[in-house]
Amino acid sequence: MNIHAIKTIYKYEMLRAWETLLQSFASPVITTSLYFVVFGSAIGTRIQQIEGVPYGSFIVPGLIMLALLTQSTANASFGIFLPKFTGAIYEIMSAPISFIEILIGYVGAAATKSFIIGLIILLTAGFFVPLKIAHPFWMLGFLILTCITFSLLGFIIGLWANNFEKLQLIPLLIITPLVFLGGSFYSVDMLPPAWQTITLFNPVVYLISGFRWSFFEVADVSVGLSLSMIVLFMLTCLAIVWWMFKTGYRLRQ
Repeated sequence: MNIHAIKTIYKYEMLRAWETLLQSFASPVITTSLYFVVFGSAIGTRIQQIEGVPYGSFIVPGLIMLALLTQSTANASFGIFLPKFTGAIYEIMSAPISFIEILIGYVGAAATKSFIIGLIILLTAGFFVPLKIAHPFWMLGFLILTCITFSLLGFIIGLWANNFEKLQLIPLLIITPLVFLGGSFYSVDMLPPAWQTITLFNPVVYLISGFRWSFFEVADVSVGLSLSMIVLFMLTCLAIVWWMFKTGYRLRQ
């Protein structure tokens, strides 16, 4: 394992984030705070509680997941797309480092940035509503797994995209709608039976449900199923990345 190569890629990506501090950290926090104020103030006055949890507190895990999924995907996809766009990817590919080391460097940096954003949003939410985390270790576990998994997905998108339009296609048209329809601001039990069944085909439901359980011990699906789904998705992403490097898909053009 070439630790020096991993550190170099990781430090470069983290330095790029610190140089654009306002865009990397402040922007998603401000955006999420606006979501929190609007939904918490407007809807919170009409819906007092959901499953015994005050509505303002209930939406916090969903807001954190919204930021994590979008930021993890965006950070990782742009991180690997930039060297592809400039041609520097060929220097990385010809260096004496394996795809595992490249993956750890880029995905590790993207997951770290998303993890920091998640913690900042969690602290920010504490100023708006009282928060009590029933299972802090489970919360951190879901947080870390989500950051890594969707950073892997972003890495795949960055390898697949050959222009900036495609780089934004999946996050805007697929991931963001799935988050809003995945129980971020409501409980799946509030939906009609037919829609509940349809919603269970949304993979984001399992992420939000497990993460919310770690806060309030309420969930739309079992915690074991939530954990299994995220691990399965992570392994699937790893298999796709391995295939892309092995075949040179979108890397040898």
